[in-house]
Formats: sequence, C-alpha cells, structure tokens
Amino acid sequence: MARKPTLRVMLDMRPVGYVIGLLVAILGATMMLPMLADLVEGRGEWHVFLQSSVITVLVGGLIALSCSNGLREGLTIQQTFLLTTGVWVALPIFGALPFMFGETELRFVDAFFESMSGLTTTGSTVISGLDQLPRGLLLWRGLLQWLGGIGIIVVAMVFLPELRVGGMQIFRSEGFDTFGKILPRATEISSRISVIYITLTMTCALAYAAAGMSAFDASVHAMTTVATGGFANYDASFGAFSGASEYVAVIFMLLAALPFVRFVQITAGSARPLFEDTQIRAFLATALVLVLVLTVWNLAYTGATGEPAVRKTLFNTVSLMTGTGYASEDYMTWGGFPVTLLFFVGLIGGCAGSTACSIKIFRYQLLFASIKAQLQRIRSPHGIFTPRYAGRPVGPDVLSSVMSFFVFFIVTMGAVAWMLGLTGLDLTTSVSGAAAALANIGPGLGQEIGPAGNFGGLNDTSKWILVAAMLIGRLELLAVYAILTVQFWRA
Repeated sequence: MARKPTLRVMLDMRPVGYVIGLLVAILGATMMLPMLADLVEGRGEWHVFLQSSVITVLVGGLIALSCSNGLREGLTIQQTFLLTTGVWVALPIFGALPFMFGETELRFVDAFFESMSGLTTTGSTVISGLDQLPRGLLLWRGLLQWLGGIGIIVVAMVFLPELRVGGMQIFRSEGFDTFGKILPRATEISSRISVIYITLTMTCALAYAAAGMSAFDASVHAMTTVATGGFANYDASFGAFSGASEYVAVIFMLLAALPFVRFVQITAGSARPLFEDTQIRAFLATALVLVLVLTVWNLAYTGATGEPAVRKTLFNTVSLMTGTGYASEDYMTWGGFPVTLLFFVGLIGGCAGSTACSIKIFRYQLLFASIKAQLQRIRSPHGIFTPRYAGRPVGPDVLSSVMSFFVFFIVTMGAVAWMLGLTGLDLTTSVSGAAAALANIGPGLGQEIGPAGNFGGLNDTSKWILVAAMLIGRLELLAVYAILTVQFWRA
C-alpha cells in the first residue's frame, strides 16, 4: 500500500515581520528626541540622528507594509518564538547607527555591542570618555535601556509564560488573557504598563533632581535606573554622584525589580497582592541579609567607617543584585570575600515580570521547594510531598522547566567562559564576563572589565560572543535555544 504523502505547511513569517517592522519604525521615530537634545546643545551632531532616523523609519515601515497583509490576531507557537527573538536581534542593528555615524564613530561590532547592551539592559559599555560625549548620544544610550526595560516587561508578562520558558508558566494566571491572542494582549498590557513605567521614571527623575543632579543627568539616569540598565553619563558611573542620589537610586532600583503586575493591581485599587507576594518577600529579605553581611565586613576589615561605608555597600549590592550595574566605587578593593559574594549576588536577580535580569528569585524558591520535598520523601518513603509556591502546589512541568533552566544557565555560562578563554582572555575576565553578559549585570570583575574599566579593550571575537550571551540571557535562554533545534522547524 502506497504511503500517503505528508502535507507540509510553510511557516508564515508575515505576522512576525509586520510587528518587527513596526517596532523598528517606532525606534527610528524615538531618534528625534536625541536629535532635539543635540540641537539645543549646539554641537552640530543633530544630523547624525536625523540620518539614522530616516534610515530606520524607512526600512521598518517598508518591512511592516510588505507584511501587513499577513497580520492575524493569533500567533502560532513558532511565530511567537521567532517574534520574541527576532525583535531583540533587529532593534540593536538599527540602534547601533547613531554610534557609527556620531562622534564616537564606532565600528559595527562595537556599535552593535553598545546597542545590544542597551536594549537588553545589560549596561556593559565599550565607550570611554562618556563625560565629553554630545548629549544626544548620552540620551540615546538612556533611551535604548528605557525602551528595552519596558519591552522585557511585556515579554515576561505575555510571551514567556505562554512559551513555558524557565518555569514562567507559573505566572499565567496573573496575565490578562489566554494564548492565541498574543498581539491584542501585548497591546493591552503595554498600555497599562506604559503609564506605570512613565510615572515611575518621572518620579525618579524628580527625586534625582531634588538630590542635586542636573535636569539632564536626572532624566537619563532615571531612565537607566527604572530599566535596571546601568548606563551612566560618566566614566566613573555613579561615582560622579554621592549622598542622597545613591539612596534615591537604591529605592527605584528595588521598585523596578518588583513584579510590575503588582503595580497594575495597585492602580486597580488592590494593594494586598503586593504585600502577600512571596517572591517580593524573598527578594527583599535576601537583599537585606546580603547588605548586612557586606556592611559588617566592610566596617570590620576594610577600614571604612560611618554612613558612607553603609551607603556604598547598600548601593553597590542592590545595583548588582537587580542587574542594574551602576558602580559608585571600585568594589574590587573591598577584598576577596566581598568580591566573591558580589559575583554570586549578580546571579540572583529580581522578580519575574520586572525589568531586572539574571536567574530571578522565584526560580531559587522553586528549586528549594523541590529539594525540600525530595528530602521529605527520603525520610518518609510512603508519604506524598508536593512542592508548593505561594501556597499552591507546583506541577512537574513547572519544576522540570525550572531545573532545565538552571542546567542550561550553568552550561551556557561555562561554554561562554570557555570560548572567551580561547580568545586569549584571562580566567577572571572570562568567567566574570560570561556571567555579566548572560545575567545582564553589566560590569565584570578584574581591572579590564570591572567597575573601574569597560569592555572596549576586548578583541572582536570576544565581543561577538558576549553579544550573543546578552541576547540569550535576556530572553531566558530557552526562548532562543528552541529556534535552533531541527524539531522546531519541522513542527
């Protein structure tokens, strides 16, 4: 009997192309803001953003127009994966144009690195002499991180729970709709989040201004603080400021690392979930313990005294834990124990559904819940013990997804560090660089890429490796790895 041929339907890329083209055009439109900043400053750099904007808007508009006949309300699972990754590949390409055409005149590898670092809110930089850059470029760096911050909130609240990436499906019940209406749902969430995001940014800017920052510095640093991105206007990062500004930064870094869905619920008149969220409690408790431990160490062993020591410890610990990456001083001088602890602090991260990055606190909670249940089974083989999160039983699919994430994270970090080592980097730079890029922290360790340095001196191969790690880490690893499998394209 003859075998019946299998009908294969080609993947329709038009819905994906339409959204990517539309977002590229919007990115081009935002370039008008730094153009205006350059016009006001009067350094003659405004044409850089005009050229970049025209190119970006034209290309994005043409892509969206050519794909508009394929727009649908629903997206298939393949299209959703491709859209999630495609946006974070396309936007940095066009975001790099001002760095190439402007005063920095960066090569494409460096411009793409800076743009990817901005949009993924990593905060690693290849640019030296930030203090002398035109205001337009400084504002553009802030805008990239600000746009990346709100973008990742939408991805974390809409796409990743539906794609069941890294245990994010546990938050599906906190969403706004069901799978199959991804685009309308993304639009609805974006509109709600945008109001909160803008309000938080404006409040942060006003607080910075009250603490003594200039209007421009307050605006740019508010954008990179709320995005937990860490791009600063000075080579000294946050070391250019002191006192009240650091306390303001700590408050808003912590707020930005909380689940934005809780802020949505507060605006709807329900503040109770914010105080009952076990993820928030664990995050704040962890931050408090780490700050206390490092403060005691610094007061006892580094010779630091008084309020400045407490402030510097608080600021830098919160900055690394939230993945912001600001540095108010070179913490490499604190000693071996603090530096080692801070390395692992960066691998904790904030809450799911926030602008913070890294592994995220809820995954550690699920990991410990699973370990606890397993130990109970060993002690009582006939008992039934189910891991629980926020009082709810956790299904095996969530636990499997979380365990897979941890394995992939460790393996990927090791692979990235190994590849960086092959390019000639030393062990400290390779390992800390891999962690900084994959966890989207910003600075690494050591003299070259530590808080007192930057990534500009690395070779081109290592920069491309780090760019890939930033993308993979920002999209929670599995969202990128899935499209690299043969089974994905055969589905």
